[in-house]
Amino acid sequence: MKKILLLLTLLLTLQFSASAQSQFEVNGVTVPRKIEVFNKTLQVNGAGGRSKMWTEVYVQALYLSQLTQDAQFIIDSDTEMAIRIEITSSMVSANKLGKAMDTGFEKSAGDKLQALRPRIDQLKTFLSDKITEKDVFILAYNPLDQTINIFKNEALKGKISGFDFKKALFGIWLSDKPVDETLKKNLLGQ
Repeated sequence: MKKILLLLTLLLTLQFSASAQSQFEVNGVTVPRKIEVFNKTLQVNGAGGRSKMWTEVYVQALYLSQLTQDAQFIIDSDTEMAIRIEITSSMVSANKLGKAMDTGFEKSAGDKLQALRPRIDQLKTFLSDKITEKDVFILAYNPLDQTINIFKNEALKGKISGFDFKKALFGIWLSDKPVDETLKKNLLGQ
C-alpha cells in the first residue's frame, strides 16, 4: 500500500511539474511557454501586461525561434516570430483596439506610415469582430511569404504581406518609441 501511495504521489508531482514548465502566469493569465506556428515551435521570449487608466487590458507574449534581448534584432529579423495577446478587460473593443493600433503604428512607422496605411486599415478590419475577455489574438510572421497571419481564438482572420509591415507591427511594442516601455522590457525578458 505504501508503494502505491508513493508511486501515486510521484506521478502527481511529475504531472504538476511538467504543467508548470509548459506554461506560466502573468497577471492571472496562463501563458504557454511554446506555441506552434507554420509547423515550427517558437519559445516565449518574454511576457507582460498592458494597462490603461489603472486597468489591465491585455497580457502579451513575444515568441521567437531565437531568444534575444535585442529589440532591433527582433524587428529586423526575417525569421518566424509571433505576438500573442489575450484580452483581460471588457473595456477593450474593436474600435479601441483599432485606435490603439493607429497610435502604435504612428510611433513605430514614422515617415513610412502613409505607405503602410492601406495594410494598417486591412489589419483593423481583421480585428473588427466583437472582442470579449479571454479572446486570444496571435499575430504571426511567416518569412516564407513575408506575411503577418492574424488569428483570433485559433481561427485565421487574414494575412497581410510585406516585411516592411512586419517591422512596423513588431515595432509598436519594440521600437525606440514603444507604446509601453515596461511592456517592451517584459517582452525582451529584461
